[in-house]
Amino acid sequence: MMRCILLLMLGVVLPAWAPQVQARVLEARIARIDSPVADLHGVSARLEWPAQSAQGRLQLSVDRLVAEDLGYAFRDLTWECPLQRPVDPQGSWHCEGALRAGAGPQMWLALDLEAAGITAALTDGGSRIHVAHDPDAADLARIELTRVPLAWTQALVTQAWSAAQLGAGSIDGTVRLGQAPGGTMALDAQLSLTDGAFETVDASAAGEGLVAQMDIGYRSPGGRQLVNVQGVLGGGALLFGNAFIDLPDTQVPLQVSAVRETPATGWRLDSFSWQDGSTLMARGAAEFGVDAGLESLDVELVSADASQLPARYLSGWLALAGLRELQMQGGLEGRIGMDADGIRHGRLQLHRLDLQGQGGRFAFQGLDGEIALARGAAADSVLGWRTAAVGGLEFGPAQLALRGRDGELRLREPAAVELLGGTVRLDPLSLRLPAAGQGLRLDFGLAVEDVEVERLASAFGWPAFGGRLSGRIPAARYEGERLVFDGGLSVEVFDGRVDVGALSMDRPFGVAPTLSADLELHELDLFAITEVFDLGHITGRLSGHVDGLRLVDWQLSAFDAELGTVPRRGVRQRISQRAVQNISSVGNGSFMGGLQGQLIGFFDDFGYSRIGISCRLENGVCRMGGLRSAGNTFTIVEGAGIPRLQVIGHNRNVDWQTLVERVAAAIGGDVAPVVD
Repeated sequence: MMRCILLLMLGVVLPAWAPQVQARVLEARIARIDSPVADLHGVSARLEWPAQSAQGRLQLSVDRLVAEDLGYAFRDLTWECPLQRPVDPQGSWHCEGALRAGAGPQMWLALDLEAAGITAALTDGGSRIHVAHDPDAADLARIELTRVPLAWTQALVTQAWSAAQLGAGSIDGTVRLGQAPGGTMALDAQLSLTDGAFETVDASAAGEGLVAQMDIGYRSPGGRQLVNVQGVLGGGALLFGNAFIDLPDTQVPLQVSAVRETPATGWRLDSFSWQDGSTLMARGAAEFGVDAGLESLDVELVSADASQLPARYLSGWLALAGLRELQMQGGLEGRIGMDADGIRHGRLQLHRLDLQGQGGRFAFQGLDGEIALARGAAADSVLGWRTAAVGGLEFGPAQLALRGRDGELRLREPAAVELLGGTVRLDPLSLRLPAAGQGLRLDFGLAVEDVEVERLASAFGWPAFGGRLSGRIPAARYEGERLVFDGGLSVEVFDGRVDVGALSMDRPFGVAPTLSADLELHELDLFAITEVFDLGHITGRLSGHVDGLRLVDWQLSAFDAELGTVPRRGVRQRISQRAVQNISSVGNGSFMGGLQGQLIGFFDDFGYSRIGISCRLENGVCRMGGLRSAGNTFTIVEGAGIPRLQVIGHNRNVDWQTLVERVAAAIGGDVAPVVD
């Protein structure tokens, strides 16, 4: 645009000289020239025309050029060229030469003067601006743009958005400059943008690869700025805060009508609309502060086919919630009102919406109902689903009675959901939506009642074993891709109890989810355990702890475990020969008896006084221990009675993968005894 201004100013100075070129030297100094487009200060012109010569030498300089409405200002403009007279009276005067603005780069300007007006062409490499001015026409000028760098419009864009910094991209099209009622400038443009890019100073907004075709109208009556834009976007990506928009290659119609009352106020969008096929229709109004920060937004949204919403429009917010690969099917519609403090009001209706998270880690089928939010007064709604699944666990249908207030959703009453023959009860539950620089946060309490452990084990691919799971987590919190459980969970299993504490998960729905916990085992029935895992039979009770348990992508990464038998009145402590063999294999050890070693094979089982084993897993190595340690050996089983046996481990550092393979071999029965 600034190049267009330079061309227009020539039409003010040169036409009056055309009849006087017979003189040898002509000079002019003009203090100021005003026009609806720009004001010129300190204009100097010099024309040297040797006698009998077919051409003269024109030198033109301007101390300062200011186009206030367009935001451009230049100093020390100079242009020098050979001026050629027309070959016939109806022809044009032609001048072509280098143009500079201060110490800026040199461009090439060609100018033709004739009675009907002025035409000029400014070129810089492959970029070209062609200007035509007809004094008898309604337009001050008609400007044709060819591959003009987007960065050349920086000053004009700064007028509307001071924080924006333009980058790559080029513009083609036509701009008409005219005079509106009241003497102010009128601009109408039909432009095509190719591979455009921009970024704000604070990087809160950006765009790249933008393709667009736009009709733009600009007026400035009485100091107000009026802009109307209609066109289509055809590709690229946009970022506004946490909102990332990945535009489709298909055309997206766009309309914006904007007003700015004074340079000291922000822009008001009286109306805008966006139509991305059946994926998203949006229309509404908005207001922005002088710093381009959002002050108010009222928008109506409709998505008849939500399958493309996560990829095109929701990825920024989903990333904050750890749901980068969320998939959607179905439809939704809603109305939202926002201001600088967050959501004022909002209602979102879901129509048979299906959601599925990363790798099937969670899924909701048939989401129907409404989510309502309000500031101050409460807004009630009901949301339900047909089926749900989280981490392989399948939940039954549910109806959640919700209350929205001040950007937060809460349960109005406890909700019960069927799970594996039992019940999960949610109470309380609150969801805080992202706002004011804070991400999504979910707080809830959870009670589990009589869930069948056998069905739970089947869901996770564990060996089948019985029991019921009951317990309560009084408070849990999900924020910043981290799920933290306060309190504990007790599992009744193997006629004993396992208490789970310090339970937390990082990225539960993202890449490489990580679980951390501490476990306390209380008098589990060893016979039931060994029967389920087919390790041979052991009778007795097992207690112990597993501290610092850590699973990465559901694979064991670290823990510090110590397990041992505890005596219980009326409970025999016996171990089968097969169990002795398997324990020996797992512990990289051997067993020996108080009688001759060859007699061990005649006994099916043995009495024992204690069994104990420990493992501290770190960096893929298990540091093993037992009841007692001596150098690199440790006692795993301490016998009692006749024959009296002991199982001794001989290697305290065992590769974890090797240990896992030994356990698998033991369960499969592929173990031979080692007798010392």
